[in-house]
Amino acid sequence: MDKEFQNIIGDDGIKVPGLGLIIYKDGKEIYSKFLGRRVIETNQPVTRHTKFRAASVSKMFTVFSLLQLAEQNKISLDADVSEYLGFELRNPNFPQKKITVRMLASHTSTLRDGKIYSIPPDVSVKEFFAPDGRYWEGGAHFDKRDDYFAYCNLNYGLLGTIIEAVTGERFDIYQKKNILSQLDTRADYVPANLSRADFNQLGTIYQKKNPNGFWNEFGAWYGKADDFRGIQPPKDTLSLQNPYDETFQHVYNLKNYRAGINATIFSPQGGLRISFEELAHALEFLMNGGTFRGKKILSKESVETILKPHWIYDGNNGDTYGGAIQNYGLGVYKIRENLIGHSGVAFGMIAGLFFIPNTKTGFVYMMNGTAIDEDNDPRANCGYVYVWENLIINAFLNVIST
Repeated sequence: MDKEFQNIIGDDGIKVPGLGLIIYKDGKEIYSKFLGRRVIETNQPVTRHTKFRAASVSKMFTVFSLLQLAEQNKISLDADVSEYLGFELRNPNFPQKKITVRMLASHTSTLRDGKIYSIPPDVSVKEFFAPDGRYWEGGAHFDKRDDYFAYCNLNYGLLGTIIEAVTGERFDIYQKKNILSQLDTRADYVPANLSRADFNQLGTIYQKKNPNGFWNEFGAWYGKADDFRGIQPPKDTLSLQNPYDETFQHVYNLKNYRAGINATIFSPQGGLRISFEELAHALEFLMNGGTFRGKKILSKESVETILKPHWIYDGNNGDTYGGAIQNYGLGVYKIRENLIGHSGVAFGMIAGLFFIPNTKTGFVYMMNGTAIDEDNDPRANCGYVYVWENLIINAFLNVIST
């Protein structure tokens, strides 16, 4: 297996610049591997403590905060989100139907991403939904199908904004105090605010896609996220994060940030920078029913609420993305071999955290680049998962069976 992983480190085809994997069985770590480069240009290696932008694995952490606040009776999962956002949010195709917090977290809100879902911090999220709003996009943020599941990153930008509205704190700061530090991590949504030592461990995410959008697997790697070349940005600055429109990723200063208006700049759906070791802490926390090494962060009941399906595909009630998503809980879903968790794909990152329900057996992984178009190159397709994910899942199943 070591050899198999080594064979996918490289520069073309399905090879990746760097990867890491940690596997647990019965509550104990039984395998780990870290290979390749976190920064190609300076040949810096991937290690256990390398931090990457974990893409949609971040959604789980947003949900952790959501359920923590629900336990404190500060948020109701079935409340109308309008109560927290400060304006009425309705899909104009279904004007009488309220959109709830639970609907946002389970992607059943009928809201859609459009081209842009991370906008300047001084602009209200209302601008997505008003016909005269700057980010209305011709109504692209509203589906015309009711009670229909469709994965939507904007849902989580709104959840981050709701968390700010009820706590009065910036999303990233609240997360660090109440979730990330409790999991014994120094993870962050703002690379500029990492300690110098942690920033030095931050890796770049790459693609063989040039600035004009053309792929060439035999060409150069392009840094698509966190391509800082060793220079840490000024404190409290952060860029927008829009994988569907890479030209709309300007940098903003957070010094005068107002909580509860628009948390999309933090990318609550995908912007967490976290190491393999730290991601494994979140795995332990979930496998232990909300407790991490003696610290109770969520109740067992809250974890059960996260894990249970809130939407199940019935053949006609949602977009399964080629069969990849047949159900969805709150920030998690179940895939083959009875694995539950969440994957992440953005800017070239391939990441995931999964475990077998009611066990202490699971795994975390991150890979920091793709040389081919993962959505359109047939070599990337492996049934209902990407070829890289299939490799990791098979490795996990092989290890736990020995």
